[in-house]
This record gives sequence, structure tokens and C-alpha cells, in this order.
Amino acid sequence: MTGHNVVTHHSAQINGIRIRYGMGGKGPPLVLLHGFPQSSRTWRHVIPALTADYTVIAPDLRGFGDSDRPASGYDKRTVAQDVYELVQQLGFDEINLVGHDVGMLVAYEYAARHPGEVRRLAVLDSVLPGFGLDAVMDVSKFPHVWHVPFFSIPDVAETLIVGREREFFTDFTRKFSYDPNAVDDADIAYYVDRLKAPGGLRSAFAHYRTFPQDRASNEENSRIKLSMPVLAIGGEFSLGEMVGQAMQQLAENVTPIVVKSSGHWIPEEQPVQLIDILRPFLK
Repeated sequence: MTGHNVVTHHSAQINGIRIRYGMGGKGPPLVLLHGFPQSSRTWRHVIPALTADYTVIAPDLRGFGDSDRPASGYDKRTVAQDVYELVQQLGFDEINLVGHDVGMLVAYEYAARHPGEVRRLAVLDSVLPGFGLDAVMDVSKFPHVWHVPFFSIPDVAETLIVGREREFFTDFTRKFSYDPNAVDDADIAYYVDRLKAPGGLRSAFAHYRTFPQDRASNEENSRIKLSMPVLAIGGEFSLGEMVGQAMQQLAENVTPIVVKSSGHWIPEEQPVQLIDILRPFLK
């Protein structure tokens, strides 16, 4: 990658912790928020095509990647505040915002708390506690989603997974993929390396353990529907149209889109389709 496509990596002290983020390009700010069990690396196929028109900012959320793993603060209101303070520190006000998986929960919270400062919001293949999550947790329809209650129980998941991180997360990633090779062994090794760091599993699972708190925040936020344009993107072999159905309860102007031949990991499974969807929406 040359010229405006070069992404440089930085650290910022915000909200009492150190956040790592990648940044590149020129133009209006575009913030990309990753999900579990990943990091900003999940956007690596998407970022080069977007840096021609946008200043792309891709943080590792607290507890993930190379950011700090504090003992607390994993409710999405706090995580959204991390991102907000980063954006402010970088000197931006109004942003375009894209969130996948856990990052989608954070993006909704950000948009709900700062509606005048989010120009456009795109959410990828997740639903929210209180708005769609209960339906997805019906294991008769979504047998792979047993992980949500498992991760939610304090100490149990990390006790059982420690020492088997590579095996567990390889299986986990493949089960949620349409193309099991889209997230390859090198990618999984990168993510697992961060999860094996001290506190890595605990902090990653902590994002699930705050779902009761997140549900209360979402119910509070839902009293005022989002007014900015919202793009609700689901993978054909994952949540599909459910993302749009969930967001239509929360926003006035929702465009639902299903990404063909994709499971859950849309930025890695179908980056070209995703770029082709995001570009006209963001313009």
C-alpha cells in the first residue's frame, strides 16, 4: 500500500486506558469498530479501498488486540466513550461509523449518545441486547449461538478454554463462516496470540458479561429513534435480514442489505461486496 493507502499505528491515552488504533487516508473521518474475538485487523481487506476518500480510523476496542485490558468498563456505554474520546482527541467531530459484531453494539451506543455527530451508521451482522438478541439465542434456530450464555458466566469459559485457545477459536471461527478459509490460520494465530496475553480471555468475555447493563442502555436509548441513515448488513448464511429488522425498531431511516455467500465474518469473507455496499451509502 502506498500514498494515501498507508495505515500507521498509534496509541492514545483516553478514558483512563491506552487504546491502539490504525489510521490512514484523507477526507472525512470513517471509524471502523471490530467484533469478538478479533481486532482492527479484521478490516485489513476493506481499509485500502476506503482510504482514497476517507480518513479511516480503526481502533482495537478495550480488551482486544493491542489495547489495554482493564478490570472493568466493558459495558458498551463505556466502550463507546473510549471511541468518542479518541475521535475528539484526533480533532474530529462528525464521523461516519461502521460496527461489526460487538463493535455494532458499541456503534449503536455511540450513535444514540451523539446523534448529531454521526453522519451515517452502518451495522454488520449483529443484534442488540433487548432488540433481537433474544430471538438469536433460540438454539433450535441458531445452534452455534450457545457461546453467548457460556461466555457470560464469570470465570467458567476462561477456565475451560485456557491452554486450548487455538483449537477453540479455530473451531469457533469456522462454525460462523460460510467460507471456512476466509479467516485463515495466520489470522486466527494473530487473534489467539492477543487472547492468550494476560487477561486476554477475561477481558474479551467481559464484553458479553455486561449484556444486562447494555440491554438497559439500549432500552433507554430506544426512546428516541436514530435519525441518521442506517445501513443494516447481515450475512446470507448468518443473521441475514434480522439485522435490518432489529434496527428498524431503533432508527427511522434503515436500509437492510444481505451480503451473498457470507457467514458472520463479512469484512473478511466478502470484503469486495462490503466495499461496494459501503461506498455509495457513505457518499
